[in-house]
Amino acid sequence: MNLSTLTNIKSYRKWFLMLADFIVISMSYLFAWFILMRRISLTEHIETMMLSYLCFIAIFFVSFLIFGMYESLWRYAEAYEFIKCTFATIAASIVFVLATWVWFQPPHVPTRIPLTVYFLSSMMAGMGTLFLRMSYRAYRTTRTSRKTTSRMKRVMVVGAGETGNAVIQDLYRDPDRRYDVACVVDDNPDKHGRKIQRIKVIGTTKDIPRIVERYDIDVIILAIPSAANKDKRRISNICAKTKCQLKKIPDLFDFVTDTRSVISQIQDVSVEDLLGRDVIDLRVGKSKSLVGKTILVTGAGGSIGSELCRQIVAQGAQRLVMIDISENGLYDIQQELLRKYRDKLSLHAEVASVRDEAKLDLIFETYRPDIVYHAAAHKHVPLMESAPEEAVKNNIFGTLNTARCADKYKARRFVMISTDKAVNPTNVMGATKRACEMIVQSMNQISKTDFVTVRFGNVLGSNGSVIPLFKAQIAAGGPVTVTHKDIIRYFMTIPEAVSLVMTAGEMAKGGEIFVLDMGEPVKIVDLAETLIRMSGYEPYQDIEIVFTGIRPGEKLFEELLMNEEGIQKTANQKIFIGAPIDVSPEYLFGFLRNMKTTAEKNETIAIVEQLRDLVPTFQDMAADTKVK
Repeated sequence: MNLSTLTNIKSYRKWFLMLADFIVISMSYLFAWFILMRRISLTEHIETMMLSYLCFIAIFFVSFLIFGMYESLWRYAEAYEFIKCTFATIAASIVFVLATWVWFQPPHVPTRIPLTVYFLSSMMAGMGTLFLRMSYRAYRTTRTSRKTTSRMKRVMVVGAGETGNAVIQDLYRDPDRRYDVACVVDDNPDKHGRKIQRIKVIGTTKDIPRIVERYDIDVIILAIPSAANKDKRRISNICAKTKCQLKKIPDLFDFVTDTRSVISQIQDVSVEDLLGRDVIDLRVGKSKSLVGKTILVTGAGGSIGSELCRQIVAQGAQRLVMIDISENGLYDIQQELLRKYRDKLSLHAEVASVRDEAKLDLIFETYRPDIVYHAAAHKHVPLMESAPEEAVKNNIFGTLNTARCADKYKARRFVMISTDKAVNPTNVMGATKRACEMIVQSMNQISKTDFVTVRFGNVLGSNGSVIPLFKAQIAAGGPVTVTHKDIIRYFMTIPEAVSLVMTAGEMAKGGEIFVLDMGEPVKIVDLAETLIRMSGYEPYQDIEIVFTGIRPGEKLFEELLMNEEGIQKTANQKIFIGAPIDVSPEYLFGFLRNMKTTAEKNETIAIVEQLRDLVPTFQDMAADTKVK
């Protein structure tokens, strides 16, 4: 449908409504006179009636135009439109009375207008035009809501408040009619048995599984943006036990401030919503240490690095230098930030590897960063088991190169991102990250730069994490692969991970290993089952879960601190510090010189042996298995 056709339709609708108003207003005025015919002589009043009739019509139409009565789409009319119609009628009636009381009296006209006509005509015109609009809206809404097809999905709305009402209303208005709202549930007993938009509130959230079966529900929409996180999580867990797809309305602030329709704001419920704890946001306002500073981020194209860049820019950094060897990820974050902050900061994207010490030196010399966030690393455990020399080159010597540049060019702070796999490592990747922590702690002893480490658990949604893998496997029809039925992991979201990095930078004094309180660990098989149910399938029936066995270097559980480190509380109850372990810088850097030669020769077996010597807590499960 082209623009001219739409314009014509809009014009026709406007003229049709004006014609309908003309008929209603005319009949209202003439009927008021008709009622008085038994009491007065129509012949004496005919001239007064006809002249005042024209005046009545004109005043009402001028009032309706002033109040914008023909600009609204009455099929979507709300209370505001009907109130506006009432005020337009009242204004027209007052003007009509004032105008005719002065002019419509002898000798201008033969007789005065009876007071009854004033009252009856105004009341009937107002009620008639209002009824006309209400009838039209009711007709369009009823006709639309009854358009059900086999392709429509049956919906349960959780929440009988304002948001629930808005959701139902917008679902009815959806021109594609993808959803048929079957019922509403709410934990407020006062709302049970009542109706919202003709849809009955029939139970509480505890009744969801039973109601889903009874009403053959396909989709559950959580319309409770103001609920506490623990309540949302409880309800989400109940819904996840059904075969329904779960969708949600965003948090209350985002919902209220978003100018889009309610339908466009409906989101899929993510596994993050089902964490065994509340999501932690450690940031408080803008960081004074970042405002006006030059910040450098390695691994800027990755999931953590790119979120770091977003948060750094939002905190008021003056210049951001982004380094990554992956040009695609680097380009994406560069373009995203340029769209939002082109005129607010100096942005530089450098395609470079942290292995290249000379290139790093050139970059540091050019930009002289105040703060360095080191996120570049190889992190895929199975791949690093088969290429340990690459893990050593990138993780260990990439960290060493970056740390030395930070020291040489007098950066104020260096923050390295580590992993819980560095604690008593059983794989090459974890061992290299433990070596990186040793480098950071050693550099802190000999440098004026504050060197600190931030230790993560598994990051939900990051590149290579288990959730994207599960989603891809479910989309392909399964099976979903889990290494072991008892394997557990600590999880955190990407915003939490970045919040920890930013807060660690604020709290750093040098040499610390910061750890986030991530609550209880989560069983991977539980995540898989939940994600399958959230996708509308039943685990082990519609989508199979296959246990493939522990991979080389993989633990059943991860640890966040080594026994030797102990734990220290901080001012923030969600952040803890692992006490530094004594590391001799002279011994460490001497050892690394020999290791670099081995890595450059790609001597796989020798490099693993050197890792075991460097990291005493490293127990190479893959090597032990091969020996046996």
